[in-house]
Amino acid sequence: MPISVHVKEAVLIPPSEPTPNHILHLSSVDSQLFVRFTFEYLLVYKPRNGLDRAAITDSLKSALGRALVPYYPLAGRVRNRADGLGLEVVCRAQGAVFIHSVSDSTVSEFDGAPRRRTQWRKFLSLQVADALMGAPPVVVQLTWLSDGAATLAVGFNHCLCDGIGSGEFLNSFAHLATGKCGLSELDPKPTWGRHLLDTTSFGSSRIRNPSTHPEFRPVPDLCGFNSRFIQERLTPTSITFDESKLKELKKLTNSTFTSFEVLSGHVWRSWASALNLPANQIVKLVFSVDIRRRVKPTLPSGYYGNAFVLGCAETCVRELSEKGLGYAAELVKKAKERVGDEYVREVVEAVGPGRASVDPVGVLIMTHWSRLGLQSVDFGMGRPVQVGPLCCDKYCILLPVHDAAGGVKVKLAVPSSAVNQYLNFLKN
Repeated sequence: MPISVHVKEAVLIPPSEPTPNHILHLSSVDSQLFVRFTFEYLLVYKPRNGLDRAAITDSLKSALGRALVPYYPLAGRVRNRADGLGLEVVCRAQGAVFIHSVSDSTVSEFDGAPRRRTQWRKFLSLQVADALMGAPPVVVQLTWLSDGAATLAVGFNHCLCDGIGSGEFLNSFAHLATGKCGLSELDPKPTWGRHLLDTTSFGSSRIRNPSTHPEFRPVPDLCGFNSRFIQERLTPTSITFDESKLKELKKLTNSTFTSFEVLSGHVWRSWASALNLPANQIVKLVFSVDIRRRVKPTLPSGYYGNAFVLGCAETCVRELSEKGLGYAAELVKKAKERVGDEYVREVVEAVGPGRASVDPVGVLIMTHWSRLGLQSVDFGMGRPVQVGPLCCDKYCILLPVHDAAGGVKVKLAVPSSAVNQYLNFLKN
């Protein structure tokens, strides 16, 4: 049966207090082509006895307006700069969108992977297709389910914040809703500082050819890679690795790799093998690396803009398959280690307006959501029992697992012809 979601209210929430009226430039990292979209979270809360739905709904609306005071650019509107040198946000207290809805769904329907990639799409009714066409940068939808459970779906304009920044905003929003703190007590306090990751801060260009960085360098397409993901239906998958399974993976490598290095290597190998790609096809694992402590000077606490670059592990399918998990994990480790201050400065120069972007051939993109603090977002309904993307896609997302410290859930949509092999490789 199709999911039914009935919207009862949709309102624009401005900052609850006066905020600066001006235009702010976004950084070169914020302006890059790779982040010009809306990313969306879905948090699922289990039923709780005696919960006052009306009070919770009203507290969220009020707290959103208060959170938009220190985070006032999130109430603005993003657009291209007139000089063509990047993006800017027009801050006029325009507001964020809050939607209140009800559904006949139950909490159990969110266990595991959805049957279809967009099965849960209705839980965020306002879908922003173009992040630069005047849409609100933040959309929040609270949906009460038929069994007393609830979902909270949130869309963020990626040009304004990254995963860490959005996690800090959501936790501050929740603390304000539950009275755990006031505006003056937010920790960390949001910091703008976008000039710190702009080309104007770094002087002359340090990178003449973007293709010297593997994430930007195109590789030959030996198998119609891109067309396959367009023409073939993608099937969502969700597999959980608890702490004991991660330890087993580490033992296979006979080395001291981190959980991320072995798990991402394992997922990458399973994905490439299941797609049955040519042995000499070059494949890449591209993943976000937080640079807040990797640049000099380090970025200030509360910096909620895009503060990541892309690490890139690269090899051919034959070597990825034959050389084992340790080889893949070592490639991931080295890709992380390459990211230092000089590397970041090169990337900032490379991703300037209209310049370098990721070539998708042979690429698996992975992002790590298990350390964003999403599992702690409590609006008075307890902590979420499920945390994940609103829609499952060809990008791999590593997620936290409720009540399982150290566990990681892997969500990825795979071409239907390869899904059984992928799951078999991943589980074994």
